[in-house]
Amino acid sequence: MKRSHFSEEQIIGILKEHQAGLGTKELCRKQGVSDATFHKWRCKYGGM
Repeated sequence: MKRSHFSEEQIIGILKEHQAGLGTKELCRKQGVSDATFHKWRCKYGGM
């Protein structure tokens, strides 16, 4: 299985930035991930 470029802690940090009010498109561009990846992360790690 392919390893993620980001650790779980980094992913949760990115999701917290989104909750703080940063837009999805802007955040994805800043972090270098696709919209689909971001939404997959939100489904998996959103409750943490």
